[in-house]
Amino acid sequence: MKKILVCTKVLLLIAALALISSTSYASEKIAVMNPAIANPMVDKVALTKRLDSLENKTLYLVDINWGGPDAAYGVFAEMKIWFSENMPSVNVVLKRKSGGYMSDDPALWKEIGEKGDAAVIGISG
Repeated sequence: MKKILVCTKVLLLIAALALISSTSYASEKIAVMNPAIANPMVDKVALTKRLDSLENKTLYLVDINWGGPDAAYGVFAEMKIWFSENMPSVNVVLKRKSGGYMSDDPALWKEIGEKGDAAVIGISG
């Protein structure tokens, strides 16, 4: 019986809160914006074909320089060690992108395109 009284009180409280919230906001109007983009700003470009294996390939690990020149290469340095111990045929090249993390680095992208087979680009510290 006590459980029924508690449940009834909880239901009455929920109903009262719903009534209060519906009446206090019923007269207000809000404006919403549709987040869908009607006109895409860039053309879609297909991703590069995935490699079957990294064996005997050159892998670039590129830090985007998000933390500046004093940021650690921590994660990428550990990845390079892992590759040397577990997949020694993979040539791992550690690079830091020049400029700030939002700036372009055409020379690095050209080097990766000419000498690399794959790249992991991101924050390494």
